[in-house]
Amino acid sequence: MRLLIAPPAPADPEAAPAAPDALTDEDLNRLYDHDGPLLRTNFATTLDGSATGADGVSGSINTDADHRGFAAMRRAADVLLVGAGTARAEGYRDDGPPMVVVSRRGELPELLAGSDRVVLATCASSGHDDGDSTWVCGDEDVDLAEIVRRCQGRVGPHVLCEGGPSLATDLLAAGLVDQVALSWVPRLVGGAQGEHPRMLQGPSLDLGADPVHLLEEDGTLLGLWQVRAGS
Repeated sequence: MRLLIAPPAPADPEAAPAAPDALTDEDLNRLYDHDGPLLRTNFATTLDGSATGADGVSGSINTDADHRGFAAMRRAADVLLVGAGTARAEGYRDDGPPMVVVSRRGELPELLAGSDRVVLATCASSGHDDGDSTWVCGDEDVDLAEIVRRCQGRVGPHVLCEGGPSLATDLLAAGLVDQVALSWVPRLVGGAQGEHPRMLQGPSLDLGADPVHLLEEDGTLLGLWQVRAGS
C-alpha cells in the first residue's frame, strides 16, 4: 500500500511512515488513530458509486486493501455504531469493538441478541425501557445526538459508524460526523436506478470536506476527509 496524499506532518517525526510506498499495518494504525472525541463513518463503493455488489451486500465488493483500512479503523475505534438493518443484512457478529445498534423499532439482529457487548439504541415508541443494554433516546424517533453522547461518555471517545446509508446520512445532516472514510474498489456493477444503494440515502446534504490522506493498493483507493464544521 502506498501513500498518495499525506496527512499534515506529525509533531513526532517517528510517527511518519518509514516507507510511504510500502505502508505496514503499524503505519495504518498511526494514520487512522485519533486523540479525543471523534465520529468517523466508513464506506466502500464501486467506481460507479454502488455501496453493494451484485448480490446486494457490501462484502462482495471488499478488497484486501479495503480490509486493511477497515481493520485499522476498527482497531482505532472504542465503539462501533451501526444501523440494525445493515447489521442484519451483513451478518454482523460480536467479534470487534463494543457495538451500539440503532433501531427505531427496537429490534436487534438475531446474531447479536444476548451479547453483553452489544447495546440496543432505540426510542420510547419501541416500548423498551432505558437501561445498561438498551438506550432509549428520543420519543417517536431516535435522538442521534444523544446516542453519540452516550457512546462517547459511556464507552469511549472514538466512534466508528459503519452504516447503513440512512444512518450515515442522518448523522451527517445532524452535524455529528467529524470524518468520512471512503474506499473506491476497482469494480463496476451498473443496474437499474435504485437497484443498488449508494453511500448516502436520505435528506439532501451540501457539506464541504478537506482531505486528510489518500492511500492506494492494487487499484483500491482509500480516502479520509475531515468534514468542515458548519459547511
